[in-house]
Amino acid sequence: MKVLIANLGSTSLKWRLFDFSNGQEQMLHKGGFERVADYPQAINDCLGQLTAAGVIKTGAELAAVGFKTIMARGYNGCVRLDEAVVSAMEAFSDIAPAHNPPYITGIRLFAQQMPEVPLVGLFETAFYQWISPAASRYAVPEDWHAAGVRRWGFHGASHKFIAERSAELLGRQDVAERARRLYVNQGAAPVAAPSLRVISCHLGGSSSVTGIRDGVALGTSMGLSPQSGLPQNNRVGDLDSFALPYITRALGLSLDEAEKILCQDSGLKALSGGFNDIRDIEAQARQGNAKAQLALDVLVQQARHWIGAFLLELDGADALVFTAGIGENNSTVREAVCRNLSGLGLKLDPEKNRSVKAVEAVISAPDSRVKIMVVPANEELVVAREVKRFLENAAR
Repeated sequence: MKVLIANLGSTSLKWRLFDFSNGQEQMLHKGGFERVADYPQAINDCLGQLTAAGVIKTGAELAAVGFKTIMARGYNGCVRLDEAVVSAMEAFSDIAPAHNPPYITGIRLFAQQMPEVPLVGLFETAFYQWISPAASRYAVPEDWHAAGVRRWGFHGASHKFIAERSAELLGRQDVAERARRLYVNQGAAPVAAPSLRVISCHLGGSSSVTGIRDGVALGTSMGLSPQSGLPQNNRVGDLDSFALPYITRALGLSLDEAEKILCQDSGLKALSGGFNDIRDIEAQARQGNAKAQLALDVLVQQARHWIGAFLLELDGADALVFTAGIGENNSTVREAVCRNLSGLGLKLDPEKNRSVKAVEAVISAPDSRVKIMVVPANEELVVAREVKRFLENAAR
């Protein structure tokens, strides 16, 4: 069984091809295009690269194309992307304006280009199906909640991979297996003590922190939209709800203008004075740019805020895991996040931390009660596994 995972952006197409034949799990090919102006041609070129590499003969050889979809009204988990589901994604485009529209466009183009191949999506909200009402509800009227105003959570595939892999690294195969089976066993019943408590820090162009007990998410820093939680590269992060009506009146902005600013010109970009790449922000901070330093400080403060929240909710932690672009590669941010936490059982080994970049490693000191780890993200593998399982269940 060969499953192609397509990662869609407004002007990009990236892919990985996985093979699950004979009980094996192998990535056969990966690639991508930036600055895509002609999506149908990009899809054809993707298939051309796959056939040229000899990993498939034709597109019909694919068992499915999988997508790391964001959110849809009335749908969650891993589902077949028929027109009803795609229309439900459109209904939530106002909540995820930077994500849903390019995925909707791309999915429909894949359907046109490859009508014989099933298209399957794993929604980013799926990992948070089991968080409690107290953790998911906003204090809004019931009809608002029924319309979808709740804490959904995102980066689900990333945090799910951390739930699985961190359990394996900590010698808890029972928890790793439970985490893998979550989307099969919707009940996710409690597991007897001792439990495994993990705090997953996905820090990148988009960032979030999730608390995980026994492989199950119990809460997350992101809320209704991908604009929430920690400051993102150019998206706002958490903001008092009354800021929006206030600023539209105070500055004479329309709602559409304010929404564009919140989605495209806020976050680290706004704080740093126009820089949204962490490498540029750090370079500016080293040169004495106070705004750039403030951007770093706010990111770190918000990460620590949510880590603290989940340390309380979990009654401690067995592991703190860094993942995604910043989490995997930036030892300075990791050090700042972990500074002065020894009283809570988190003690970084500075030399180990500085030596680790985009590799799996333990970076805590030998006497740290909590393991501090770096685990590279593998969202595509999670999506591929779920697509495979979806196809197998559908065939029964």
